[in-house]
Amino acid sequence: MNILGIGGVLGDAAAAVVQDGRMAAAIEEAKLTRRPQSGKLPEAAVAECLKIAGITAADVDFVALARPLPAGSALPVALREFRKARVVSIDHHAAHAAAAYLASPFSGAVVITLDREGDLRCGARWRGEGNRLMLEREILYPDSIGELYGRVTELLGMKSRVDEHRVQWLSAGGEPKYAQVFAGMIDGQTIDQSYFDSGRQGHGGFGVKFFEKLGIRPDRELAQQERADIAASMQKALVDYVMELAREGENLCLGGGVAWNALLVAALENSGRYKGVFAQLAAGNAGTALGAALSVWNELPGETARLDGGGYALGPEYSAGEIRQVLENCKLRFTVLPTVPGLIDAAVKQLKDNKIVAWMQGRMEFGPRALGHRSILASPHDPYSAENLNAFIKHREASRKFAASVPAELASKYFDAGANARQLATVSRVRPEYREQFRGAVLASDLVRVHTVSKEDNPLYWQLLHAFGSATGLPVLYNTSFNLFGEPLVCTPRDAVRSFWSSGIDALLVGNFLLQK
Repeated sequence: MNILGIGGVLGDAAAAVVQDGRMAAAIEEAKLTRRPQSGKLPEAAVAECLKIAGITAADVDFVALARPLPAGSALPVALREFRKARVVSIDHHAAHAAAAYLASPFSGAVVITLDREGDLRCGARWRGEGNRLMLEREILYPDSIGELYGRVTELLGMKSRVDEHRVQWLSAGGEPKYAQVFAGMIDGQTIDQSYFDSGRQGHGGFGVKFFEKLGIRPDRELAQQERADIAASMQKALVDYVMELAREGENLCLGGGVAWNALLVAALENSGRYKGVFAQLAAGNAGTALGAALSVWNELPGETARLDGGGYALGPEYSAGEIRQVLENCKLRFTVLPTVPGLIDAAVKQLKDNKIVAWMQGRMEFGPRALGHRSILASPHDPYSAENLNAFIKHREASRKFAASVPAELASKYFDAGANARQLATVSRVRPEYREQFRGAVLASDLVRVHTVSKEDNPLYWQLLHAFGSATGLPVLYNTSFNLFGEPLVCTPRDAVRSFWSSGIDALLVGNFLLQK
């Protein structure tokens, strides 16, 4: 049974293939085309997913389209090559819910889906039992917590729909001094629209009432601490909102763009209310491609198997011959490392010398986070590693921190990490005795983003962490996504080479090849 899912057509388009109940492939279109493309079939992603799954269009049994779709959409015409496939459309939030719950390890859970808006809904609560999802409550726009978070993003001088992640990191350095103001705006899942001024440009569209409640004049620039305190207050409001919506339940699953908020996930993990929490890594619009395919598979008679959603290396990988052809065509000097021990030794040597290393190995990750397949790595022994990563590669503010990758079985020695550290979807705490060691990764106080790596999820990266530990006494590497500022994760060897030579990265390990500057 081959099911092709297509989602995010109006923005962040992606394709996915579920094959006999297995997640066979999932790719965002922009990672392949290297440019945004909305309102069209993600042709490159569809073709690559079929290639990875080893099938053709004629082998597809279902095409699942996650709404919303363009008005008067020509997608059905574009899908004519799928001759025997039945084309079905899936509600946007139903796709989010399926991606969150059906890929979770739970046989029952409360499922919360929240985003800015999608198919008129901006949120919903579902009940997952066995392989079934039942809608219990829906939230319609404009009562959108995602919209409110976006307005605060703009108020704080950042770009809405782009920089919400920066607001959560800013909140780590603030106090929720304005929590009562946000609490007064939100009644259950209703957001008081009188706090906004539809005719106001800028400042997130907040009106006079909002600024009066804050006790801040709207015509003056916010001080840095005020910005952090407003961010912390918004973050607390988000956690309270989700807690109230989710209520009680043994397990909790999160989907939709709001599920990318790692501080929210950490708060839920540490609340003591839930036995287990699972945050879908590909939580945004692209993830609805996977959710749409899973929705169809889940409705097939007799399908009761559960999926393991922790592994997200669902994109393409490249052979040694394909990589070598790119390097030779670019007339680059390189060293061939024919064995895995040789590859690991070369990487450890570079990292021990405090070099910044780009690491492109195996299949590309689905979703925005690098899990050791398309990563930029640095040594935590280097006191300047975080500064160098920000200044010479990412070109972003120095306050931004990087994740710490650690073998899963050793993580508890250094960090207090939740289960979602497997997907880099939560925030953890560093043990007091290692706080100074990892100061380059600490967000505020003792908070740090941790990525726990198991041998089953990523055996090569796991080996590298252990080898680095054997050589230095510390089996931890700083990890950030292999991409330049504003670009998607690198996908192909050519993408890797271009990003390597366009940045301050010192060495590139792509497959069995080493490039150095």
